[in-house]
Amino acid sequence: MYDFAVVGVGPAGARFARRSAEAGYDVVAFERGDVGEPLACSGHVSTDIWSFTGPGAREELFQNEIYGARFHVGGPHERNGEDDQDTYPFYKQEVVSNVIDRVGLDRHLADLARESGADVREQHTVTGLEEHTDRVELTVKGPDGTDTYEAKMVAGCDGPRSRVREALSLPEPGELLHGVLAFSDEPDDGNFVDVHLTAPTFFAWRIPRHDAGVEYGLAAPPGVHVTKHFEELIDGYEIEVSHRCSGLIPIGPPDRVTTRRGFLIGDAAAQTKPFTGGGILYGMTAADHAVDRIDPDRPGSTATYERAWRDDLEREIELGHWLRRAYSLPEPVQRVGLSVTSGEIGVHMDRPTSVTSLEHLKAMLLSGRR
Repeated sequence: MYDFAVVGVGPAGARFARRSAEAGYDVVAFERGDVGEPLACSGHVSTDIWSFTGPGAREELFQNEIYGARFHVGGPHERNGEDDQDTYPFYKQEVVSNVIDRVGLDRHLADLARESGADVREQHTVTGLEEHTDRVELTVKGPDGTDTYEAKMVAGCDGPRSRVREALSLPEPGELLHGVLAFSDEPDDGNFVDVHLTAPTFFAWRIPRHDAGVEYGLAAPPGVHVTKHFEELIDGYEIEVSHRCSGLIPIGPPDRVTTRRGFLIGDAAAQTKPFTGGGILYGMTAADHAVDRIDPDRPGSTATYERAWRDDLEREIELGHWLRRAYSLPEPVQRVGLSVTSGEIGVHMDRPTSVTSLEHLKAMLLSGRR
């Protein structure tokens, strides 16, 4: 019997598999397809990503450095929007974030899990899960047929439509957004992301990836004509895109993400930033809390994980909800708010509570804002 069965080998699942194997636990991890595919997530992350990777990862995965973002009110304008009067820049003097090879990141993290001793199995789909008083039992379909696996606990890291969450009768995220990504081939070594406050209740974006081209994306709630809004974004930039893909973005973690022998991490638990939809760093941070606090021989220890990740991230997520509400304000109000706050900042992109930090206060004073 395994100590942990991990369902899903994205960043959160790979991180938990790696760390729990390093801690001496017997771990098996299942990924229904090939790790990292199909792509359904942006490759724009904070520089903190490198603290979760192995040596040499930056040389392998890095594509571009980002120093800030330009917020646009109204529709997309000329490329980069530099002459648009409705453009409001937010920036730092040092690198804010990196653009990376997103598929490569997943594969890199999965390889680290394997190197640490976790049994990572691709092309293995969990088709059934039962939680018993003394174990969990998983039915898994692989290339050679269907088998049954037993583990003391199961980690559900299987995304917004989590099969583990459903099998454990855990509540669903508060909201699922529909996201669309596409890529153009033109090289762009610009160091600002463009954010368009045009999608209903969310936003659209443009991310330069240096020689790897440009990423365009948009997210909106179900029922919104996402494709129509995305075509308007692309038409505004007058470019052609390829490699289109889509996925769901969970927003708003449910009240409970654990049972006695099961727990959710990452998108399955909606451990994401409500104001951007990003969840790579939040998911891996939660995975570390799970490893540090869950003992497979003590089922009640899942409750300590529940408390730990919420103590760390809940205030960030709550503030993120408030920031997102600003996306739906009337355009005149958006313009006033952005004009007052734009300029140099000291906020960490994964920690919105840093808006009260001394670093941010100094940046505001130096740029002359009140």
